[in-house]
Amino acid sequence: MPIVRRSEAVAHRMHGTTFHSFAAPSRGSAELCAWRVEFAPGSAGVAHRVGREEVFLQLTGELTVTVDGVTGTLGAGDVLVVPAGGELTIDNPSAEPGTAWVTTSVGFQATLPDGSTISPPWTR
Repeated sequence: MPIVRRSEAVAHRMHGTTFHSFAAPSRGSAELCAWRVEFAPGSAGVAHRVGREEVFLQLTGELTVTVDGVTGTLGAGDVLVVPAGGELTIDNPSAEPGTAWVTTSVGFQATLPDGSTISPPWTR
């Protein structure tokens, strides 16, 4: 049965954020990647342009999200849809951690402000 237990999620850290990978090609998923991400209190995100659509379901806390220059607040239970090609920044200015569940398609890459491209390990 294709159940991934919480204890089996692989943790990755990047830019002060922790990504817990549950579904990715390396874990047997053919089309989708899914992970839980933790944003530390007081953290500032790194702007990046997403190569594929991403969907965020905010689980806990409150985050400030900016997509293509438009800023809003994401609270528990809210969903953010970032279009392919959109520039995304996520900040957690609060004193509490924030967590979200993120889903995208296999092959996801992001472009950083310096023009470098990353293919995060939690999507491979």
